[in-house]
Amino acid sequence: MSRFEAVHGATGLRGWHSRAKHGHVGPYAPRRPIDHIAICVMAVPLAPLLAAARAEDRGDLLKRRTPVVEAYERARDSVVNISTTQKVEVRGWGLFGDVFTMPSERMSVGSGVVIHEDGFIATNAHVVSAADRLTVTFADGTSHEARIIGLDSTRDLAVIKVDPPRPLMPIAWGRSDDLMIGEQTIAVGNPVGLQNTVTTGVISAMHRELSLGGRVVYRDVIQTDASINPGNSGGPLLNVLGELIGINTAVRTDLQNIGFAIPVDQLRDLLPDILDSEKRNKVQVGLRVADSVPPRVMTIREGSPADKAGVRLGDVVEAVDGRRVRGPVDFYVSLLGKEAGDSVALRLSRDGAPTTTKLTLTPVPKPDGKQLARQHLGLGIANVKDSGARRFAPDSGGVIVVAVEPQSSAAREDIRPGDLLVQLGKHWIADVDEVGTLLSGIAEGAPVDVAIRRAVPGGLIHFAVRLYAR
Repeated sequence: MSRFEAVHGATGLRGWHSRAKHGHVGPYAPRRPIDHIAICVMAVPLAPLLAAARAEDRGDLLKRRTPVVEAYERARDSVVNISTTQKVEVRGWGLFGDVFTMPSERMSVGSGVVIHEDGFIATNAHVVSAADRLTVTFADGTSHEARIIGLDSTRDLAVIKVDPPRPLMPIAWGRSDDLMIGEQTIAVGNPVGLQNTVTTGVISAMHRELSLGGRVVYRDVIQTDASINPGNSGGPLLNVLGELIGINTAVRTDLQNIGFAIPVDQLRDLLPDILDSEKRNKVQVGLRVADSVPPRVMTIREGSPADKAGVRLGDVVEAVDGRRVRGPVDFYVSLLGKEAGDSVALRLSRDGAPTTTKLTLTPVPKPDGKQLARQHLGLGIANVKDSGARRFAPDSGGVIVVAVEPQSSAAREDIRPGDLLVQLGKHWIADVDEVGTLLSGIAEGAPVDVAIRRAVPGGLIHFAVRLYAR
């Protein structure tokens, strides 16, 4: 008996009754033989047959589970949608020829990828740099406000932060120094707002330079033919293991099926500076770790808290304050909330033997931000809330340029009084004090990349220039 006959026996019997009208068994014939037949058919146990069918379906499903499916399932909870809102002013003309302005908002979308469970997310600098408000939406539909931690416009990379109620799912880290031409790639992102869209392709080329308008914009990027569309920017480019190998950044609108991604090794190199607690929290730690798992101490500053605590070169950092350190990002994040005077417990491995030590963070002397900005950059600056600049929100971050010295590199780059200085190097600026911290110890002639926001009729413009310390 076939599986169909066992499951659909009653239908088969109805057909048999219909055939009985043609004389084989009259329509009013005694029912006992028919009842007997029906009972025999329905008495066949269905459970083993249905279980076999389900097992066969599961087997077919397993055959359809490609590496792309498995890679996406590993990564999907780490991919986020980033909505940005920028405040602008719209200028118009009234009925009687009078000019008026009214506030408005400009919205855009991009993508990002979780790099640490505490809420740190990597994306493109161009996705977030001009935003007044950032909202991050996760695969489960929950949303959180975000803030910029740091960015590097030259590499189009940024790190933003949300404060989640529970640990997030970070992406698995891959590497980009061993990628192969023709290797399969998987892009996940939010093109035109379509959340968690997956496209596939291969690595078409490595070490590309991307030029727009005759100007080199990005260097040493990955070229892929995986479809990358507006809204994909900032999302992950994965290998077939579901590991992060790049941050999707751009698509050439004049070409089809060509997209570009920033290699993940560039993000890895950038994070120690962006997450540097000494610059962000104005505390001295005195050590740096290598990009290894677990991280190994590669530099110790003489006389620093780490030096005084007996930390040695080559020590492997296994935990900070009892929290396991799986890589360099874990180590730097674990120090971000620390303040001067805090004691930090380190669990180390030295020549294979466990050891522990404690170091006490000391304050970095607060430099004079206004003095250093004028001395090195030729700029007079003030905090937004102190300047009365109504065109910028008091909590927008950055400092107002109140003066520009003639013949300075700032003057040559057309920085003007009233501009908002929002970035120095890779760091988003909070206030004048942070400018002092970032400019302290800078060498004469050193390049200083700055980002500026300027209020113009109809809105704001955002641009970056390179100055030179004097």
